[in-house]
Amino acid sequence: MAEQSLKEKTAKGLFWGGLSNGVQQLLNLFFGIFLSRILTPDDYGMVGMLSIFSLIAGSLQESGFIAALANKREISHKDYNAVFWFSTGLSACLYLILFFCAPLIAQFYNTPQLTALARYSFLGFFIASLGIAHSAYLFRNLMVKQKAIAVTIGLIASGTIGVTMAFLGFAYWGIATQSIVYVGTVNICYWRFSSWHPTLSFDFRPLKGMLSFSSKLLATNIFNHINNNILTVILGKFYSGQEVGYFTQANKWNSMGYSVVSGTVNSVAQPVLSTLSDDRERQQRAFRKMLRFTAFISFPAMLGLSLIAPELIILSITDKWLPSASILQLLCIGGAFIPVTNLYSNLIISKGKSNIYMWNTICLGIIQLVTMLLLYPYGIRTMISIYVAINICWLLVWHYFVWREIRLSLFMALKDVLPFAVIAAGVMAAAYYITIGITNLYLLIISKILIAALLYTAIMWLSRSVTFRESLHYIIKK
Repeated sequence: MAEQSLKEKTAKGLFWGGLSNGVQQLLNLFFGIFLSRILTPDDYGMVGMLSIFSLIAGSLQESGFIAALANKREISHKDYNAVFWFSTGLSACLYLILFFCAPLIAQFYNTPQLTALARYSFLGFFIASLGIAHSAYLFRNLMVKQKAIAVTIGLIASGTIGVTMAFLGFAYWGIATQSIVYVGTVNICYWRFSSWHPTLSFDFRPLKGMLSFSSKLLATNIFNHINNNILTVILGKFYSGQEVGYFTQANKWNSMGYSVVSGTVNSVAQPVLSTLSDDRERQQRAFRKMLRFTAFISFPAMLGLSLIAPELIILSITDKWLPSASILQLLCIGGAFIPVTNLYSNLIISKGKSNIYMWNTICLGIIQLVTMLLLYPYGIRTMISIYVAINICWLLVWHYFVWREIRLSLFMALKDVLPFAVIAAGVMAAAYYITIGITNLYLLIISKILIAALLYTAIMWLSRSVTFRESLHYIIKK
């Protein structure tokens, strides 16, 4: 009965997570197209240079406590309250530090305008700190629907304001304001949907029990942000703002793609895997099922995005962004594997092995940093190709640690993932060659999408894929 209840909760979470992330990325796409048509690559480059500082500050304020609260066996008001006041106080201190360091950041990039923009943009992570405890509450209780509603409202409000400001000539200030409005709106919704609220009692003793776990996640998240943004930093230092803008635009589209899959799975993976942490056999079965579902969605979605990248860029945001299309095609190959990597890391965290998660990510970050610094004279595309290859190969390292925890062999993992990857790659290659003679861009992109979708669906149906049939059954049922 309990297993059936957990299965229903997981299916419901995946459904709402998938629906939510699909809607979110459509909204991102809608507003992103308007912004990209109005703004220039230099505008995006300005904001992109600052992203790593905001993300690292955001990791420091969150300090891994969301995952720590989700993995705690028993939890009380004091635990949430301690996290709330700690995050708020720390983020206020971090904002003051970054406020006075803004001229140094501008000097590093040789861009004086970044001083004022940095001081304004960094307000976003301070505002975000006010919703960390509430986000943890919703996450722990698998309130995926409520989080989906909050994010959707935030995207609509912030996107409208961002596009309006860009149209009125505020340039990169519109992008910065969009981010601030987004986190503010989402936090208001989190407060509304959560039955927990902070009280004026400053007892930080509950943090002691979480620090050994959360501190490792903190270090890991910082290195994750460094790993994901190292190219932006190096490009900002050694290349022009325009080239940073092209990369930022391509990376945004890539992120929108894999976030649909990652967000769907991540909304339930860690809470569900944590629930099963005492039963290795059940946990392995649940993990393999999630792994198949992730591969089933991720590879056709991301390789499909790579297939239509040139037409999509030209038709949606005009040919002034065409140089970003080839960058997007490379990033999408790596993007297909990111949801799989995220699922592996969720399993490690659910077993309480935050130290493994931390050192694995740090080692990857160091390798990427050294490699990118050595490769920057050889051009952006060489750097991106090697960056993608390193991330894909590192999956073998993640798998080793998963094998140690739940004895999932490499053969079984490849059996779960490889068929979907090979079929998706073959389908995209077939769609490309079938449509190679079409010159009309509208007809070309529609033909590629229809042919790829029909071929992939047909192969899934004829091969009697269990994952495909279960997903189809659940959608029809809903």
